[in-house]
Amino acid sequence: MNSQLSERIRQKTPEFSKGQRAIARYIEEHSDKVAFMTAATLGKTVGVSESTVVRFAVEIGYSGYPALQSALQEMVRSKMTSVQRLEMTSTNVPHDQLLHAVLDQDISILRQTKESIDKEVFYRAVDALTGAKRVFVLGAGSSLALTTFLTHYLRLVFENVIQVEAVSEAIIFQQLARLGEGDAIIAISFPRYSKRVIKAMQYASDTGAVTVAITDSQLSPLAACAEHLLLARSDMVSFVDSLVGPLSIINALIVSVAIRKKDEVAGTLQHIESVWDEYGVYEKVDVDPQNG
Repeated sequence: MNSQLSERIRQKTPEFSKGQRAIARYIEEHSDKVAFMTAATLGKTVGVSESTVVRFAVEIGYSGYPALQSALQEMVRSKMTSVQRLEMTSTNVPHDQLLHAVLDQDISILRQTKESIDKEVFYRAVDALTGAKRVFVLGAGSSLALTTFLTHYLRLVFENVIQVEAVSEAIIFQQLARLGEGDAIIAISFPRYSKRVIKAMQYASDTGAVTVAITDSQLSPLAACAEHLLLARSDMVSFVDSLVGPLSIINALIVSVAIRKKDEVAGTLQHIESVWDEYGVYEKVDVDPQNG
């Protein structure tokens, strides 16, 4: 268990009631399960009231049970295997509540991302990217979906955008061989962090390129080698990584850079639209206003 949390519990143990001692013991032995239990569920499991669980969280120095739960989640997220994640969801969330549970969790992630993002850091990253000659985009695992999305739209903004194929370290470094001053790289990684992406980011930092990291924490391995650190809340939905937080930050990043380069981007979009029309790329659908 997290050493800081364990120390908080140890220091307060002499003051605990019988019920609080039971909670502390259960957390010590089953922190991975408690991280995704509601206060009511934890109380029922241990044999105490929900209010006792809430008072326990406050007693050990948290603002409430959600803050304690958040600390536990941060601790277990990077250690749990996919099988453990699936089992955790199966145990803690009734099947007929999965839809709302997932939607509510994503809404919470977006809210936390909005509240925690540093606007000054964000706009400094936008300024740094705007002047880049080339932009490299790198991610692996579930973050690959984010890099594909980001690359697609950045190619409407910049003339030269390279999506780095993270199939092996050799291939990554081969693609980054010409990276240097005047270029920028955007690396994306969330728990469990990709070693390939971390090593590539360290190399990019050494070349003098602008380095932008999109990750979840100051403690992320990407943070140490990022000139511009954009933090977005990430979480687990069973064995699936919820990426609504970083995706929203990416949307804002694309729009902000495009506005900085408005005249250039407008010309590009106008030309592309004319080509699409000429070659019938998209099916045109007539919409009847009365029938929607």
